[in-house]
Amino acid sequence: MPVDVWAIDGLTLSGLETRLVEALSVMPDGTALGSRSGVRPGDPGLTVTLAGSTINTSAGVAVVAYASQGVYKAAFGSSTSPGALTAAHATLDRIDLVYLRVWDNSVDASGLNKADIVYLAGTPAASPVAPTPAGTQIYMPLATITVPHSGGGSPSVSTAVRPFTVAPGGILPSTTTPTGLYIGQYWDDGTNLRRWNGTTWDTYQKMPGASTAWTPTWTTSSGTHLPSYGNAVIDCRYFKLGRLVIFSMSIVFGSTTNFGSGATSGDNWTFTLPVTALASTSYPVGKASFEPGATKGVGGIAQTTSDGTGILLYVDSAAANLSSISSGIVDSVSPWTWVSGNKLTVTGQYEAVS
Repeated sequence: MPVDVWAIDGLTLSGLETRLVEALSVMPDGTALGSRSGVRPGDPGLTVTLAGSTINTSAGVAVVAYASQGVYKAAFGSSTSPGALTAAHATLDRIDLVYLRVWDNSVDASGLNKADIVYLAGTPAASPVAPTPAGTQIYMPLATITVPHSGGGSPSVSTAVRPFTVAPGGILPSTTTPTGLYIGQYWDDGTNLRRWNGTTWDTYQKMPGASTAWTPTWTTSSGTHLPSYGNAVIDCRYFKLGRLVIFSMSIVFGSTTNFGSGATSGDNWTFTLPVTALASTSYPVGKASFEPGATKGVGGIAQTTSDGTGILLYVDSAAANLSSISSGIVDSVSPWTWVSGNKLTVTGQYEAVS
């Protein structure tokens, strides 16, 4: 059927027609005529506070959407109080609700046409929940108030239930995962920027800043004859970009380093990674070098343990300064008997499990 169009001279839009047209300025909710209720991101308006037992709501604006009715835009030019906090229960806690309500007689037959801030006390219970306004009501939650039992502490206000809304195509800030509505929709979860790809929320990664230091746990594959760093100089750092981990290790053993008393070639050394690698059969993740003091060292590779938590170090050359050495996996006696001043370095990258 034909409708009046905004804005053509001589045409008058009804309240419903105006609200439906206004819905074009607000983020959709996934239905044909629906919109997302909320306050504007960064707007301190309609913040609920307590002054003793008096509930106060600051001046502000909000959009309240209702099914098939478009959006109601409410503006409160000054602070308002929906009343006083109901007294605490003797033994049970309670959660109360403060909400913005719209009365529209053409929709709810209330006999009223206005908007107001309403306080609704919850039901005391061992595990209390916030109440839901009864009846056909056009409303949007602004805050919950947790009211401990008498003598159980002071009431506290949370605005976590207050939704945000943005213009179509805007970035929605929300600690609750929103419904993915269209490819290219953006959501800021408070830590990361997410984009809906039609199936799931992709995370847009931040460029890493300075590297992060970590000290690998140094142990043996057998779990016996355990070594300890003592006064070794440890310089191990990593970056994490999404699931990509780039790491480096530099360890110069010291005079109080314990290489594992009584260890044999069966006690292969393992060093934990800063972030668990994608678990699989063992696979190479970096280049290693081993330096016996001032003489030339030998090369090797770092390979993950089967559970992805650490690395084993393999020697891939068989001579240092033309002297024959032990090959295989590095331990306290391979590729030589390690002593103070010896050094090992590793650089590499891998895919983290998450």
